[in-house]
Amino acid sequence: MSQANLLLVEDDTALSELLTYHFEREEFEVRHTVDGEEALLLARETPPDIVILDWMIEGLSGIEVCRRLRRMTETANVPIIMLTARGEEEDRVRGLETGADDYVTKPFSPRELVARVGAVLRRVRPALAGETLKHGDLEMDTVAYKVRREGKVIPLGPTEFRLLRHFLEHPSRVFSRERLLDAVWGQDTDIEPRTVDVHIRRLRKALNKDGRSDIIRTVRSAGYSLDTDG
Repeated sequence: MSQANLLLVEDDTALSELLTYHFEREEFEVRHTVDGEEALLLARETPPDIVILDWMIEGLSGIEVCRRLRRMTETANVPIIMLTARGEEEDRVRGLETGADDYVTKPFSPRELVARVGAVLRRVRPALAGETLKHGDLEMDTVAYKVRREGKVIPLGPTEFRLLRHFLEHPSRVFSRERLLDAVWGQDTDIEPRTVDVHIRRLRKALNKDGRSDIIRTVRSAGYSLDTDG
């Protein structure tokens, strides 16, 4: 992997020094700030390849920084991993729904975080190159327009294919129906949010054929995600 540019937003001095050491040892270029506003300026000036963002930082909260990074054109598709002491599912869902791609609860091993970052970048970079996307026993060839599960080809309609591709490009991220409409159907005001449910059912039926496990997760009051344990 070529040198990746990492933006670390963390106000714990000891932790930020430890993480900087571990990532630089893995040949990441690390920029660090303790301040949410400065993080947004740094990200706009030179969009990073990935952001590690603490939930509880001084001033502008991590969740608000995440929300604004997703709204900025320069960083709309940059992967964001949130660090937090909050372990409750409701908080995890809120972080993912705001736009985080992954979630690491303190305390954690720096080596584990380095591995998580590497995994996220491996997922994102093939997606941007238009190659093969993989998740568990599921594989999508975006060039040949084929999907396989456990090695068997799964026929999908065009909309289900685009929907699955979106999930594969953002595994573990929770998407509301409205956000899925924007991402998969585009700005089409004639399509209603419940249309998403219909296509999710079709996608599930195709993927779960022959008694396979369901890897599309319904998150109550939030939306859908590709299950990280799939």
